[in-house]
Amino acid sequence: MKRVAIITASDSGYRGQREDLSGPAAREIVEKAGYEVVSMDILPDDQVMLAGKLQEIADTGKAELILTTGGTGFSERDITPEATEEVIERKVPGIPEAIRAYSMTITKRAMLSRGTAGIRGKTLIVNLPGSPKAVKECLEYIIDALGHGIEILTGEASDCARK
Repeated sequence: MKRVAIITASDSGYRGQREDLSGPAAREIVEKAGYEVVSMDILPDDQVMLAGKLQEIADTGKAELILTTGGTGFSERDITPEATEEVIERKVPGIPEAIRAYSMTITKRAMLSRGTAGIRGKTLIVNLPGSPKAVKECLEYIIDALGHGIEILTGEASDCARK
């Protein structure tokens, strides 16, 4: 079973001033797709803390997939892509490109997302938007392809044929 860690970047969520709905939205989708959720964290919009948590999860082999929610916009505190790019070893530009292209069919504001994706070791890291609605739309759109990518990354793919 593929393992996933979910991290929500939210200052107000971290302080307990706002309920995190994005992390649970992601959890529902990945569990339905057969993933085991090994951790759910809410961290402040702090690049050092986010990068440290991403690195810890990947380097200890805790999960093959890390999903982040939030911190991908234009606010001065939105630094999730920077934290992700700090720790990844290889970029995977097709995932955020696909997310933005699909999301543009729903709202033109999707072009404002700065989310990124990449690989560290045997772990795929994907940034998702912060709203529960956007998390659901984006994750449902990419979840099947993510599974195949993880199988290739971990050497579990029976073939590398395009599907």
